[in-house]
Amino acid sequence: MKIATFNVNNVNRRLPNLLAWLGSARPDVVCLQELKAEDRAFPEAALRAAGYEAVWAGQKTWNGVAILARGARPVVTRRRLPGDPSDLQARYIEAAVEGVLVASLYLPNGNPNPGPKFDYKLAWVDRLVAHAANLKAASVPVVLAGDYNVAPTEADIYQPNHWAGDALVDPQARAAFARLLDQGWVDALRAVQPQGPLWTFWAYIRRRWPNDKGLRLDHLLLSPDLAARLRDAGVDRSARGEDNASDHAPAWIELRP
Repeated sequence: MKIATFNVNNVNRRLPNLLAWLGSARPDVVCLQELKAEDRAFPEAALRAAGYEAVWAGQKTWNGVAILARGARPVVTRRRLPGDPSDLQARYIEAAVEGVLVASLYLPNGNPNPGPKFDYKLAWVDRLVAHAANLKAASVPVVLAGDYNVAPTEADIYQPNHWAGDALVDPQARAAFARLLDQGWVDALRAVQPQGPLWTFWAYIRRRWPNDKGLRLDHLLLSPDLAARLRDAGVDRSARGEDNASDHAPAWIELRP
């Protein structure tokens, strides 16, 4: 079973890129973020023609998350992260697919830091940590996949001193990510490749992609029982180099049956 996460950065604008990648990579399950499309504008028909059923939570202009499954229909269990009924931003969706509970999440960026947006980021990740604890206690196979907007360590950014003070590397955000690992969730990419760059994001500015100045912001965290099935993991870097590409590349895992 191959599960991927991809911040597509506008699902309709990047639809040709997404379809080309689906055709070549052939993941079984895909978590998408930053759809930038209302529910009615989601390209369901085009994805179905490519062999994928989908569930999604859209939002005009920003945010939006989805889960795609090849040859199967995801069964939605949640369309919002619990803990704050007043939060209407489309940043979390959860569904069962072929015996695995899959969450697609888009954690807030948090900039400018400090400020209200960073406070919202910390509150959101606190809710994620609480929900993750409940999922883990349920003893079901779970993957929490998405754009976490956190580079967890200094090894996950091309030049740390250039990003000091940014919400993506803030010590409080990193500590919140570490709390997930402390619960027992396994960072799949680092489990397979403990050392070296694993960039998943290259900003459009200042030739960051041609100069390979990236960050690792996209993660797949596995419950311990699912981690025992981990066979491989990686990043499809070539997708970032295509015309009209998202500023993120897909990250993926492969699981044993």
